Amino acid sequence: MSNLKKIACAGLLIGLSGQAYSETTLRVASWLPPTHPQNAVVWPTWSKWVEEATEGRVNVVIEYGMGHPKTMFELVEDGVVDASFSYHGYVPGRFKLTQAVEQPLLGTSAEAASVAHWRTFEKYFSKANEHDGLEVIGLFTHGPGQIHMADPVSSLADLNGKKIRLGGGVQGEIGHRMGVTAVGAPAPKVYEMMQQGVIDGVFIPMVDQKSLRLKEVAKNVIAFPGGMYLGSFAMFMNPDFLADLDEKDRAAIMSVSGEKLSAMAGRSWDEGDAEGLKAAQEAGVNITMVQDGDVLSAEFKELTKGMEQTFLDSVESRGVDAKAALAELREIARSYK
Repeated sequence: MSNLKKIACAGLLIGLSGQAYSETTLRVASWLPPTHPQNAVVWPTWSKWVEEATEGRVNVVIEYGMGHPKTMFELVEDGVVDASFSYHGYVPGRFKLTQAVEQPLLGTSAEAASVAHWRTFEKYFSKANEHDGLEVIGLFTHGPGQIHMADPVSSLADLNGKKIRLGGGVQGEIGHRMGVTAVGAPAPKVYEMMQQGVIDGVFIPMVDQKSLRLKEVAKNVIAFPGGMYLGSFAMFMNPDFLADLDEKDRAAIMSVSGEKLSAMAGRSWDEGDAEGLKAAQEAGVNITMVQDGDVLSAEFKELTKGMEQTFLDSVESRGVDAKAALAELREIARSYK
């Protein structure tokens, strides 16, 4: 065979090999900064799992600056990106059942709550189709939501009339009961709003003392045992993107999602809270660690009376046994090891 024919054959083989092992790019939109655990740990870890499970045929890429977190649901539904995540509370009215995991006094880690969140969704809530148009690949919560303020407060009554950024969901009901002036904004805007005096404080987990640099502007934190609430998030994909994949790769992606992904995400946010607390302490933030039996703890328990029934009443039209689901969610979370 001539050298020219050898080169031609080699080129053909390389071309066929490239087709056989060509990559599909899975584009993930994120709205938090690259240093946040969701982007520094959760998505990269899942990306590695996906690439390993598909033997390199699916490559995951994270893209930033795609808009307000509430628009992530629509971006994925419309196929602008292939996957994303968002906070359910940013879309009031659409997501109600997800508030089960946000209810006060659950008293567990985000990892335990996230596993309970996923199992309860699969058994009870998925049939209500609140995520219509999306393939849910994971559900998780952030860590315990705490009070972060520019100026110190000594009681919950001190919050009455204060301008507090609230992200929606159960924290909105808590803020209403406290008499705060609610201000809506995505989490990445909180630093700027506090720096400019637009808000007096924010209800948010400890991770953001570091990831959003709140240690510089929110120098006073009231931290309740187990927090005031947990925040519910979903990770989701475009169903058409999944349908277009080879069945083997579709199954591979789902095998590294679901409960496995939910647990990992919750654990990462727990670890982020620990880092946030350390960063706040090192920055000299005044942190009041509330203990069971303290006046603040008693005030909060009194404040939240009746919230469970309010939740159950709000989801009556969803056609699921929310009371049984809530009881099972709590049992799973509190017994999780």
